[in-house]
Amino acid sequence: MHDVAVIEDAAAAEASLDPMRSRLLAELVEPGSATSLAAKVGLARQKVNYHLRTLERHGLVELVEERRKGNVTERVMQATAASFVISPTALASVQPDPARSPDRLSARWLLALAAQLVRDVGALVTGAAKAQKRVATFAVDGEVRFASAADRAAFAEELTQCVTSLISKYHDESAEGGREHRLVVAVHPSVTAKRER
Repeated sequence: MHDVAVIEDAAAAEASLDPMRSRLLAELVEPGSATSLAAKVGLARQKVNYHLRTLERHGLVELVEERRKGNVTERVMQATAASFVISPTALASVQPDPARSPDRLSARWLLALAAQLVRDVGALVTGAAKAQKRVATFAVDGEVRFASAADRAAFAEELTQCVTSLISKYHDESAEGGREHRLVVAVHPSVTAKRER
């Protein structure tokens, strides 16, 4: 089981977004059968089986083992990942494109850029999993509290200069066998519950 899997197919995304199937995926972090799941989710075993077959068809759950119980074979299933991310590729005709409105200060552009990041890294993760390899990535996540809008603007300008300087230092257009990497730096207001003081 993977920690995170990327859903790139529209039909698989639709299947995962069904509330009952989503609940079954959450339950199947640990292996379970239609019988054990039926008791947890309050549905008939046959209904659970129907949902499990749909999830299995889309590669979201997989067979772990089969157990014989009298004349019945019980199928024990498990989710293929502990959590899932739906790639914008699943909505190919309407996925966001940062090139449509390249405004560095626009929240909508940042959202389109984030969608591109999910799409690209999702494709890398999917490809690496098939090749049984790892993807070389690096990310920085942190918070900064600005005293004023002027400080925020000064920070953005200084950050731009630092990143531009690093790119100039390490970018080698003529490096034989070199591999291009995408760099995304974003600053946005934090979306968290206010901490008690």
